[in-house]
Amino acid sequence: MREQPEGRVRLPDEPIHRITAPLERFMHVEAASGIVLLAATVAALVLANSPLSERFLDIWKTEVGLRIGSFEMVHSLKHWINDGLMAVFFFVIGLEVKRELLIGELRDPRRAALPVFAAIGGMVVPAGVYLALQAGEPGARGWGIPMATDIAFVVGCMAVLGRRVPHGLRVMLLSLAIADDIGAILVIAIGYTESLNLTALFLGLVGLVFVLALSRLGVRNLLAYTVVGALVWLAFHESGVHATIAGVLLGLLTPTKAYISEGLFGEALTRASEIFHGGHWGSEEDRGAKVLRFRQVARETIPPVEFLETLLHPWVGFFVMPLFALANAGVPFQLSDLADPVAQAVAAGLVIGKPVGIVGLSFIAIRTGLARLPEGVSWGVLTGGGFLAAIGFTMALFIAGLALQGEMLDAAKVGVLGASLVAAVIGMSVLSILLPKRRAAEEG
Repeated sequence: MREQPEGRVRLPDEPIHRITAPLERFMHVEAASGIVLLAATVAALVLANSPLSERFLDIWKTEVGLRIGSFEMVHSLKHWINDGLMAVFFFVIGLEVKRELLIGELRDPRRAALPVFAAIGGMVVPAGVYLALQAGEPGARGWGIPMATDIAFVVGCMAVLGRRVPHGLRVMLLSLAIADDIGAILVIAIGYTESLNLTALFLGLVGLVFVLALSRLGVRNLLAYTVVGALVWLAFHESGVHATIAGVLLGLLTPTKAYISEGLFGEALTRASEIFHGGHWGSEEDRGAKVLRFRQVARETIPPVEFLETLLHPWVGFFVMPLFALANAGVPFQLSDLADPVAQAVAAGLVIGKPVGIVGLSFIAIRTGLARLPEGVSWGVLTGGGFLAAIGFTMALFIAGLALQGEMLDAAKVGVLGASLVAAVIGMSVLSILLPKRRAAEEG
């Protein structure tokens, strides 16, 4: 029999569990997705700068698609990852944003004030630093690149520091990242939409209204929403608005209330217990249908937002984001590439602009009485957190792919990777120095 966490039923042990059990434990480690993402990034960089570089980079140019009658949709593998799989990533962001706004940390204006102000500073100042260095240059279009925060790496860094990280700092950085994501979504939708196919956009909006109507009618079938969601994604893809925005909007439309109350679920459990413990299970008819019904009742006792987040987080963290890193982080480079003006502008925006913007606007918000520092967080600790928030990576690479092309895109990627590494080292160093002193002071 396998060992189960307290409160869980012990399940029969099978040979395959010797492989899956350690994997399951690893996937529940807070920093695990960041570790996998880092490994994928390193692998992409190594392969892109090895004798296998040409073959590796050609993989992502492979044409993939489908043809139905006169309809044809063929794109590179990289395009399907960036526009298709990343829509799932953005869907989860939409779920997280809605949960935080309605039932999470951002629902309380006073508690949300500091991370929102910090996020605004952490977006505006980096964009300003970038434009100050690239104004009038072809690379000026990349102003949105240093505005993003990569939550996976930030969580990973905090997990390494462990319990020394104050709860207030953890909550603030997570909330800041959510607010950051909202800003990045607006940047993508407004700043990087060149031309619009109004017919396709209208059909996409009709699809969103249809999703809302299905929800109001009480439709609970996940397959129905998946099919309609895929059609909405297709309409947005053809409209000129980046297809991942469809993922965000679908996430925001996901209900936050459970369909079945706890009392009704309790009645269902009582009925199931009577069937199993009463010895009638062997003589029951339609046992398969009853199991499916019990499973549906159990699933509907938690809000769809929570259920879908739990369902999709492992896929996003351990498949979508690492695959995105493999397809996008692999850039051949030399140390001299760090001297490229675009790379330097991205790096300055992240390493300088991010912490300055976060700490600066936080200072203004606190001095004006609009917000207050979380308990256990000093200005030095907040500064360390500001550097961690400068780890741009996933969203920064994503926006770079929308904004730039060719050599400028490669330079921007070098800037993102180099700056993220520097920001992580500085942030971890600052917190490692300050947090033990804070803990020692508390114990004394």
